[in-house]
Amino acid sequence: MSSIGKLMKQAQRMQQQMEQVQAQLAARTVEATSGGGAVKVVAKCDGSLASIKIDPQALNPSDAQLLEDMIVTAANQALGQAKEIANAEMGKVTAGLNLPGF
Repeated sequence: MSSIGKLMKQAQRMQQQMEQVQAQLAARTVEATSGGGAVKVVAKCDGSLASIKIDPQALNPSDAQLLEDMIVTAANQALGQAKEIANAEMGKVTAGLNLPGF
């Protein structure tokens, strides 16, 4: 088999592995909290948010800004964790290759 043929076969195999990892990441979740657990955010490792839970005791109209800040903090933490996991898993597939965005 020519070296181009081998390269194409490796690229196809890598693409299949990447698709499998992406599907696994879409199903994997991480959780982050803020405000002592008043806000809990669950993010998927594909970069999307799965859910946001707010303790009813945190729902004080006079503290709306504080609640908004807690939501943003928890969401950013969860998405950060999800991104780290996604980068690590994709790095396993692309080991040794310098592919932008993976």
